Amino acid sequence: MSTTTKTTPRRSAARWRTVDIVTAAVLGVAFGVVFWGWDQAYNVFSPAFNVFPPIASVVGGVWLLPAVVGALVVRRPGAALLVEMVAASVEALLGNRWGAGVLVSGAVQGLAVEIAVALFLWRRWTLGVAVLAGALAGALESVYEMFVNYAGAWQVGYKLVYLGFFTLSGALIAGVGGWALVRALARAGALSAFAAGHEHRARG
Repeated sequence: MSTTTKTTPRRSAARWRTVDIVTAAVLGVAFGVVFWGWDQAYNVFSPAFNVFPPIASVVGGVWLLPAVVGALVVRRPGAALLVEMVAASVEALLGNRWGAGVLVSGAVQGLAVEIAVALFLWRRWTLGVAVLAGALAGALESVYEMFVNYAGAWQVGYKLVYLGFFTLSGALIAGVGGWALVRALARAGALSAFAAGHEHRARG
């Protein structure tokens, strides 16, 4: 099955429609609720990471999903950042172990995905672009966390492991997982107003 997609006309790339804004907001809220549930689960199994703390980043890709999915669905500059920030805001309002700090993480993750899709001028939406976006988001988030949470606490080896696993988690969970989720939504007919839905129909 081909993982290529048609390109979006460059002239319309920055033009937001009402449906784009509403969908971005709905995606953000939905992921924010998912984050809250995931936070509860993380609180249960996270003590297992105490044996080797850097391995915790292997599940970090879950928090990067909104930005990748938002970018792939809306396909407008700022979509990844908007969806991720709405999700982080809902997570903060519902309560989590990191408090309002999730808003900064949301900004870092959203901007990382924006950088990745901007490299292709918002014209390519393949699996490879999704993987790159997830990997970059994981890498930048890990660097941010190491400066804020682990500066002076971890040796270089620990930091490299954290960076590596977060990058891999971002590529697989957010990149591959986000791309697969968008394809599933398109097959279900939920994206009929978007290019992803049109492409699914064109593939038959």
